[in-house]
Amino acid sequence: MPDQAKHLLLVEDEAPLRTVVAEQLVDRGYIVEPVDSGEAALTRLADFAFDILVTDLRLPGLDGSALVDAAVERYPDIVAIVMTGYGTVKDAVEAIKRGAADFVSKPFQIDELLLVLDSAVEQRRLKSENAYLRAQLEDRYRFEGIIGKSPAMTRLFQLLETVSRTNSTILITGETGTGKEVVARAIHHSSARRQHRFVALNCSAIPETLLEAELFGHVRGAFTGAVGNRQGRLEQAHKGTLFLDEVGTMSTALQMRLLRVLQEREFERVGDSHTTKVDVRIIAATNSDLGRMVADGQFREDLFYRLNVIPVQMPPLRERREDIPLLVQHFLGHFQSAATVSQEGMRRLMSYQWPGNVRQLENAIERAVAFGGGRGQIDVADLPAELQRLEAASPIPAALALPDDGVDLEALVADIERELIQQALERTNGNKGQAATLLRLKRTTLVEKLKRQHA
Repeated sequence: MPDQAKHLLLVEDEAPLRTVVAEQLVDRGYIVEPVDSGEAALTRLADFAFDILVTDLRLPGLDGSALVDAAVERYPDIVAIVMTGYGTVKDAVEAIKRGAADFVSKPFQIDELLLVLDSAVEQRRLKSENAYLRAQLEDRYRFEGIIGKSPAMTRLFQLLETVSRTNSTILITGETGTGKEVVARAIHHSSARRQHRFVALNCSAIPETLLEAELFGHVRGAFTGAVGNRQGRLEQAHKGTLFLDEVGTMSTALQMRLLRVLQEREFERVGDSHTTKVDVRIIAATNSDLGRMVADGQFREDLFYRLNVIPVQMPPLRERREDIPLLVQHFLGHFQSAATVSQEGMRRLMSYQWPGNVRQLENAIERAVAFGGGRGQIDVADLPAELQRLEAASPIPAALALPDDGVDLEALVADIERELIQQALERTNGNKGQAATLLRLKRTTLVEKLKRQHA
């Protein structure tokens, strides 16, 4: 039995063998989740950091070799064992090249598999300081410094590629720490304006009395302390991009002046009557609901529509948990650490809600690197206190309390299935295809389940 229970993902399409192996591994202390396909395994890997992957090489659809690729790329510390019915040296060598730690040939005794598992786990522990174990972030998971491979980030990358080629005004919305300025810089550096300046101004960080001069500039004597002429951020960004963060904090008077810039592409410095023409693309950002502020009379409706020509919504980190391993690897590299994160540590990172989003995750990894003291592996004790107190998520929903008199398991499971299907349909406004995606089902499977429920 392992000293500490290990989470193991078992992938085998033959139901009898899958059941027998799973039961025997559970008897030996492993926490096992059995699935019947590579596709199902990928779905589970996106949500949970398993310690061990045991997969058949020959699977319908996504095969075991490709699954090992994906698993090791996402979780460099995962121990991957492949099962092959062919037992050839070629199969074994190919599996090892793909990142597997070892293999077993079918048919095998459970003790043989346990021996291979114990050996592979120990080898992986001893090699944890090797930087090679950290998966390399591929270009397809990046867009000018933005990292992600979740569906939400894939859609965002597609949108950014499109809007970067335009000169339209963009409004980026999202919670604090989601990377709004990073996205603004990415748009600028992918646009035709990239040879010119990207100028950022945080509207909430400058007192209202100074914000107007900071944005539009001023002439000598315009106010006390104006000892000379000074360019504002608008002029500095001429032919480039001006990023206005927290634009919702602007006063009504400043909103009116900004509206004129968007309409006429001209302005006057504070204290000056001379009109200055400017060629600048404006990207605004806010963590406030500008639509609600418009309804409450706190933000000009005409300015809102001028800013919101192309809306870009940043997803919070809690809605793209499968990107966390990629981000962790990126931040470890950024802090020049060759360490890896233990799977238990990764489970804590993936279970946390991250109210501060990517910025908070970056701070957590910086702290972990510092507390790790140069060790080859970062563990739970190196993480911030709020993550140490967190119970790591289980790959299986929390167990229900079993009544003393027992329970009708089939009826209970049917009720849970019916409720989840109903929730999925409500969330997607009745779209069966989208609902099936939420439930990780084929559309035809969902339709059959609905037919049985209404029979």
